[in-house]
Parts: sequence; structure tokens; C-alpha cells
Amino acid sequence: MTEKYLALSSKDLPKRLSKVSAITDEIGSNYSDWRVNEVGDGNLNLVFIVEGTKGTLVIKQALPYVRIVGDSWPLTLDRAFFEYNALIRQEKRDQGVAPSVFHFDRKQALIAMECLDDHEILRGMLIEGKKVEGLANVIGKHCARLAFKGSDLHMETKNKKEDVCLFQKNVELMAITESLVFTDPYFEAEMNNHTEELSSVIKTLRDDVIMKSRAQNMLRKFTSNAETMCHGDLHSGSIMCTKNKVRVIDPEFAFYGPMGFDLGMNIANYLMAYFSQPAHRKNPSETIDYQTWILQIIDGTVEAFEEEFRNLWKTERSGILYPKCLFEDQGHTSDHALQSLLNSIWEDVVTVCGIEMHRRCLSLAHNADFESIEDFSLRAKLEARNLFMGRELILNFESIKTVKELSTLAKKFNTQDIL
Repeated sequence: MTEKYLALSSKDLPKRLSKVSAITDEIGSNYSDWRVNEVGDGNLNLVFIVEGTKGTLVIKQALPYVRIVGDSWPLTLDRAFFEYNALIRQEKRDQGVAPSVFHFDRKQALIAMECLDDHEILRGMLIEGKKVEGLANVIGKHCARLAFKGSDLHMETKNKKEDVCLFQKNVELMAITESLVFTDPYFEAEMNNHTEELSSVIKTLRDDVIMKSRAQNMLRKFTSNAETMCHGDLHSGSIMCTKNKVRVIDPEFAFYGPMGFDLGMNIANYLMAYFSQPAHRKNPSETIDYQTWILQIIDGTVEAFEEEFRNLWKTERSGILYPKCLFEDQGHTSDHALQSLLNSIWEDVVTVCGIEMHRRCLSLAHNADFESIEDFSLRAKLEARNLFMGRELILNFESIKTVKELSTLAKKFNTQDIL
């Protein structure tokens, strides 16, 4: 390939990648036989499915700007470098969940990876009312394994510090999260947009100085608590599924931050799917059935996270934090230390969840769960429930002790007519 960065197109991709042995080994060397389909509809990147005589790959290339905005918002190509490094770490920490990587070209900001063309994006499945067997177990354990194995509970301190230094250079994408997630929803930021009928609800949120202070406290943790390597963008659009298989993609926002960040963002997106269901199902019976399933997924995800985290505490606690020489080796239990840590993680999960529920309705990048609702009055009604529950989570994160209490809150707000 050429040394100078050049964005790929469906037409020139075969010839440009035909000399890369890691790619031709997977899909075949005769590039004239390759079939290329551009499929990327995300916010930032070009994505192609390339099918050859031997197999199929995904080629993902970063663009030098934010795709949904245009070249008026330039963005570093190095985000592909961070995504590559996150993918290979995820594979080591939870094998078989992230797509396998076959080739990385830093100058071209390009990753060749496993194709998941038999999978669907989870967000679309949630809108369509499809159920996925094993979803909660895979995502809960995945979050636990990333949280634990990327932290000082497990890693050698030298390796952990080197990793922190590496991912702290992912400055531009962290800045997007810092503004779009934690700050922009709560004032008239330039690129904000929202359903017009929500104006009174938004005023209530922006007038709540206690809630805004607590959201900023979570931002302070985001910027300063380098506890573990987080996926950084674990919404339902970053999960791909079949009826019984679950994979996690797109970790380009990876950073070292709070252990509860990924789980909180994940649950928030399930809750938004939950609140949007009356607009997507044919009748109240279908709505109740599917909303019940979503709450079961939330419960199961948190339970799987805690179960796996407890298991790793017993079997893989080899880092500098809570060493066994202070507890088990002296004949003492470490149960109190573990529970205290889990309680702290849960408080971050709840707070991040509430903030993510806000930003997806008020900031730049919205969810199709709500955005696909053509009846603006109905959309606003459902979004308002979501926004007020998010406020409750941020304000009262310390008193919401369990996932069952969180689910009870969801049921409560699901019946409220705020608008």
C-alpha cells in the first residue's frame, strides 16, 4: 500500500490490499475475484466486507474527521491504533468475544478483522423485538473480565502502568466522551439536538444543580480513576448477535477508567430499548412480554458480572491490590474488601447509566431506539420517562443498592406520563 494515507473506496480496495499477505491468506490472492461491499453506517469510520474465494474479512478504516459531522470536525487517525490495541487485549482477557484481528496498518489507519456477517447489530434486534439466548451471561462476564484483568487486581504493576500511558494518549476520543456524554446534555452545546416537545423536561434537568454536580463528579472519576481498560462505548450498537451468539465490536474509545463504566453504559442502552418498546410492538401484550425480557437481561447481566468478578477475585487476584498476603495467607477472609469494591463499582454503574440515558436523547449521537419513532409526540413521551429515570439514578446512586431496585424503578417510570 501507499505510504501516504488515502481513504479506501469499494473500487480501489482490492488492488490496494492485494499485496498484504495476512489478508490474501484469509480470502485468496486473486483480488479480481474479491467482492467488496461498503457497510459502514456508523459515526466515524469506513467499513467494508470483502469476500474472496477462501473466505471473508471486514476492513475498517478510520477517516480523518467525524463522519456524521463532516470535515469541519477533524479527528486523529490514531484512533485505529487504539482500537487495534484494545482488540488484542480484549481477546487475551475474554477469548472469542471480540473479533479476531488479522492485519493492522497504522499509516492507513486500517484494521482487517474477522467478519461477523451472520450476526446482527443488537440495537436493531431490540427494536425488532428479537431475543438473544445467552446475551446477559456473555456481556456480564465480558465486562467483569475486562474490569478485573485490566486492573491492578490482576496485572503486573509495570504492565498496567505502561498500558495506562498508552491509552491515555487516546486524547481526542476521550475528549468526545468528556463533552458529549458528561457535559453537553446539560447546557446549550452547539451540536446538541433533541425532540422539540422535550423542552420543559430539559429545563428541569438543566436547572438541577445537584444532579449536574453529581454528573461532573462522575466525569472527575472518568478523567482521573485509571482503574482498568474500558471498552469505552459499550452500547447496543457495539454488540453483534445471532439467536445464540454474542460478540463485542468497535472499542476505538478504549481508555483506562472506572471499572463500572462499561456496565453502566450497557445497562443504559438496554433501558432505552425498554422505554422505547411501546412504539415498536404491535400491542400491549407484546410490549409487556418484551419489556419483561429486557429487564431480565439487565438483571442477568449484573448477576453474571458479579458472579464472574467474585470468581476472578478467588482465582486470578495476583496484582498489587488486595494481595493475598494481607488476607488469605494470614488466615483472614477478604470478603469484606471484595464486597466494598463491588459496592463502589455498582455506584459508578448506576451513575454512568443515568448520564448515558441523558446524553443519548440530548447530545449529538442519538439512539435509533427513539430516533426511529416517527410520531414525535409519542417519542417525546417515551424519552421523557427515560430522562427522568436517568435523573433519578444520578441523584440517588447511593440508595439504589441492587439491580432489582433498578428494575423496579424502570417499571415505575414506565407508567408515568411526564408529558
